[in-house]
Amino acid sequence: METVCSECGGPALEPASCRETVEMKARILRVCPCELLVCDLCACQEVLVHTDQACCFRVGQCVCITYNGAMTMSLPPQISADCVTLLNGCCC
Repeated sequence: METVCSECGGPALEPASCRETVEMKARILRVCPCELLVCDLCACQEVLVHTDQACCFRVGQCVCITYNGAMTMSLPPQISADCVTLLNGCCC
């Protein structure tokens, strides 16, 4: 029996593969050129975020990351951000 995605009804090959965008709220742990190491506030795990916007942020800030849902199975998991925005107010 084939597994079906609850989002689109198509075959479930990868988590979030049928979604257009996914949002992650996270706290920045480290800033490097073209990447951020963040703590995903929902999953409580570190994620490496590839983004050209990395230099716009600093450690401790909370951000909302929009990406296509694809995440590597490496340690830490990695994503490529479509957009990273600073969250106003305290999300942490």
